[in-house]
Amino acid sequence: MIKTVIIEDEKPASRKLERMLSEFPEIEVVAKIESVEEGVQWFSENEHPQLIFSDIVLGDGLSFDIFEKVPTKGFIIYTTAFDQYTLKAFKLNSIDYLLKPILDEDLGGAIEKFKSFLPADNSVSSHEIKQLIKKDKTTLSRILVKIGYNLKIVQTHEVSCFFSENKIVYLQTQERTYPSDFTLDELEDVLDEKKFFRANRQFIINSDYIKNIHTSPNYKVEMEFQPKEEITISRDRVKDFKDWLVG
Repeated sequence: MIKTVIIEDEKPASRKLERMLSEFPEIEVVAKIESVEEGVQWFSENEHPQLIFSDIVLGDGLSFDIFEKVPTKGFIIYTTAFDQYTLKAFKLNSIDYLLKPILDEDLGGAIEKFKSFLPADNSVSSHEIKQLIKKDKTTLSRILVKIGYNLKIVQTHEVSCFFSENKIVYLQTQERTYPSDFTLDELEDVLDEKKFFRANRQFIINSDYIKNIHTSPNYKVEMEFQPKEEITISRDRVKDFKDWLVG
């Protein structure tokens, strides 16, 4: 049996996830936790499970706080309505990230991914977890941005480029420019590297929106939607850029 813990502060969501997990005979839910405080106490006093399903935003903080205080060797599948926590989630033993409402096929896929990581004896070290996660990197598919008092979800495939200006990173779409909570270094780690390329210290560009490439005197790229005239490729990145274009 796969010992499993649910961390979720909304009782209806917790009960629903438990019902969904009951369809998997190999899963045994051994505890349901509703807060950071309760989580820290439970993980401090009990044997850690192999698998954890965890919401991120809890009533008294973020579930990340639990595992920063009590590190776990278990695999974590995060469940949440928001995408902006993806980067931090994958730094804390996460193997998947399910956006609410959770679909049966997505849950099944996440459990199969978990099982594919386990060796025959069902044991794995924290170092091995991080190596497995790195090899099975999940990419960011959408970003939550704030417009005044409103929130908007932007699909990453709609973004022509990300750029840094005055210490704020923006994303550019056909519609407009939006500020984000990411740094370019963070985005570089979670964006699809087949689609996005770090052109220089200021820009990450999307291959789908490249309009023209000028090779003289320097490599410069013109995008369909952009905040500036042209984007210059750093000299030390030119070879990687050409490889990326045909990769």
